[in-house]
Amino acid sequence: MKIALPTPKGRMEDFRLSTTPLTVKKPKAPFNRVAFAAAHVVADPLRDGAIDWKGTLAYRRHLLKQGFGIAEAMDTSQRGMGLSWPQALELVQHSLEDAGEAADKIYSGCGTDHLAPADARNLDDVIRAYETQMEAIQKLGGRIILMASRALVKVAQTPDDYLKVYARVLAQADHPVILHWLGEMFDPALAGYWAGGSFMMNMETCLAMINANVAKVDGIKISLLDAEKEVTMRRALPKAVKMYTGDDFNYAELIAGDAQGHSHALLGIFDAIAPAASQALSALAAGDVGKFHSLLAPTVPLSRLIFSAPTQYYKTGIVFLAWLNGFQDHFIMVAGAQSARPLLYFTEVFKLAEKASLLLKPDLAVKRMKQLLAVYGC
Repeated sequence: MKIALPTPKGRMEDFRLSTTPLTVKKPKAPFNRVAFAAAHVVADPLRDGAIDWKGTLAYRRHLLKQGFGIAEAMDTSQRGMGLSWPQALELVQHSLEDAGEAADKIYSGCGTDHLAPADARNLDDVIRAYETQMEAIQKLGGRIILMASRALVKVAQTPDDYLKVYARVLAQADHPVILHWLGEMFDPALAGYWAGGSFMMNMETCLAMINANVAKVDGIKISLLDAEKEVTMRRALPKAVKMYTGDDFNYAELIAGDAQGHSHALLGIFDAIAPAASQALSALAAGDVGKFHSLLAPTVPLSRLIFSAPTQYYKTGIVFLAWLNGFQDHFIMVAGAQSARPLLYFTEVFKLAEKASLLLKPDLAVKRMKQLLAVYGC
């Protein structure tokens, strides 16, 4: 099977599909890494800004079936980029109810995004905003991923300000939370987080916060796209606290780990590469490190493209693959985010997904890619 695709030189060239698609499998045994997939939302194409609940929840069942926990209402769900706090809370409620007995595998994003940074006057405003969302999520029986706060960046002056806010908020947690240190490449509004001026200074502040509240912390996800920084911090964490990789460039090596430890996973890319990631994690749990790497290695170039700068638009690539693979009937996103990437980006995502055996229904993927090309007059 082949398809004519545009090239950077402005020509159309044939691309031949040659790999055997992966099949979706339920793991036969538990993983030996905790693995969360940060899941996207399916928009309702007929109602501006609305969510297609049937498609959204079906995709979460697809991920749960393959052994993943769900990181709900996070940036992959367009949190802060089209998904409002009221919508996020509704998403959390529907997701928990639909999961049934698997609801304990869902951790939900708790932030301050209903508080505009311009309206934050002091640390107490930020604390109240966090507490509002934490109370609402916990009232539903949800567990917490404590997200970074744009409002906190605006009002915090010193590292001690961060320590004060996190101590107050963590004290309200019913269960140990997953912290999220999100780098400015994912959200430019978070530049200056922790108020330290350098990674090492910021890490020391973050570690001080964790050590002071260790009973309230399950783990921390850092999304800095820098494997060395993650490993440095991983080795400094208290023994009881997990490192969850958020590195969508270097996840394979970080999950595999080294003689001094490994990272667990909380990744947006797992939404798009779920069959490969699930089967790789099953292989790792069975001691077959070679198979783990052979399954994940072809996904890394795909992930690096999807998360290429401007990184915050990675959600477009995630939803594009879900559409190609038939998990939704359209390529429309909340707030029109499907327009955030150029045509050649989609062309390369198509090619790299095929090389990673992740075009699960090749005939459908080719048909839909041709539909997209036709929109561009190709």
